[in-house]
Amino acid sequence: MGIRKFDTKVQYLKYKVLREVARHAWNDTLLDNVLNIPEMIVPGKTPTMRCCVYKERAILGKRVKIAMGGNKENPNVVEVIDIACDECPAAGYEVTASCRGCLAHRCEDVCKRGAISFDHNHVAHIDKSKCVECGLCAKVCPYAAIINRKRPCQIACKVKAISIKDNNAAAIDNEKCIQCGACVYQCPFGAITDKSYILDVIDIIKKSENNKKYKVYAMVAPSISTQFVYAKWGQVITGLKELGFYTVIEAALGADMVAQAESKELAEKGFLTSSCCPAFVQYIESTFPDMKPFVSHNLSPMATLAKYIKSTDKNAKVVFIGPCTAKKAEAKLESVKPYIDSVMTFEELQALFDSKDMDITTLSEDVLENASYFGRIFARSGGLTDAVKQGLKEQNIDFDLKAISCDGIEECRVALLKKSKNVLDANFIEGMACVGGCIGGAGCLTHGEKNKAEVDKYAREALEKTISDAVAVLK
Repeated sequence: MGIRKFDTKVQYLKYKVLREVARHAWNDTLLDNVLNIPEMIVPGKTPTMRCCVYKERAILGKRVKIAMGGNKENPNVVEVIDIACDECPAAGYEVTASCRGCLAHRCEDVCKRGAISFDHNHVAHIDKSKCVECGLCAKVCPYAAIINRKRPCQIACKVKAISIKDNNAAAIDNEKCIQCGACVYQCPFGAITDKSYILDVIDIIKKSENNKKYKVYAMVAPSISTQFVYAKWGQVITGLKELGFYTVIEAALGADMVAQAESKELAEKGFLTSSCCPAFVQYIESTFPDMKPFVSHNLSPMATLAKYIKSTDKNAKVVFIGPCTAKKAEAKLESVKPYIDSVMTFEELQALFDSKDMDITTLSEDVLENASYFGRIFARSGGLTDAVKQGLKEQNIDFDLKAISCDGIEECRVALLKKSKNVLDANFIEGMACVGGCIGGAGCLTHGEKNKAEVDKYAREALEKTISDAVAVLK
């Protein structure tokens, strides 16, 4: 893995597939080589984690298809590779070795489905065909001998959108899924992954170079300050321009625009939830639909800035680059689709650099000065709240802000539940689906506690110190 600093080997494998798909796309040789990519990555004598190299290649074939856009009939950006999802133990309740074969048989008495039986030693056994996983047996066992075994993806999914099918593969309920990608990052076998639109990005860049009719803007999320740690920030900017992007602009500038508008909207309405995290907004729509009127009417920073770019440059194409799988879904919304042409994650950007054999550490440093301190701290939990507070202050709006910053979807659920019952002591909910905020997104190369400090350091380097100063540049 060298200097690439991926968190896991699963990410590295995903990256290699993306890199090879992109390499052939640049050279217009993808269709001729799409079947050969699995063998390029796993040659015949290469050790494999699967039963055989043939299964490994079959799984890689599925990864290639997802790297090329995945199942077009599935609206979810997160997909399950069924044949890769067979190594986890069966999920559900099971009896452990702690069972003492007691005479009380409380587990049997409480089971309404007759799923509990006993062997000659009185040790309990659960008939999976009858068990409905109510958990009553586990609650009454005096030895805590019955446990609920969950798969990593199920544990990661806080909205309970994942179940296990009869073939032992995971299944995603699209009605519940908020496309946050938590399951993607946590699956130890990479059996759940996000669709890539890297081919769309390459196509946009190539067409812009060929016909010169439009300019391609790379809009980077502020959480990029925590990524590509082996290089300098200015070299990443230069690398993006070397790829063929006309210019690079910070999504944090869109965050400044949103903070200014959202603080004003909050004061007018008296209560508001943020609209910046698409997974959080989707969670409200699917689980707390009565709360939808309270969601800020402002578009996310990504869409807000892209809308501005396209209003000033009719020939602009905008590609968002960030840590978020849910942004890929947001870009397809009718309210956003006119402004965003494609979305990439940081994982995909790394693959794009390497598909061109580009070592960004050898590049000169470019400068990016678009946003304020407050726009840049949107990348971490609590940053949006600080920005809204600053927005109220700068606009001389007299409003007693009582905000709650929800770090992860579980905290979001608690806050929304309290509000729905009118017991929430707050008038603004900042919702971040990923723990830590955007710096915890599934599309990051690396995750970690130090990332918050890196965001704040990057924010302090901003030339513009106030939201008003940053936004004034646009007028």
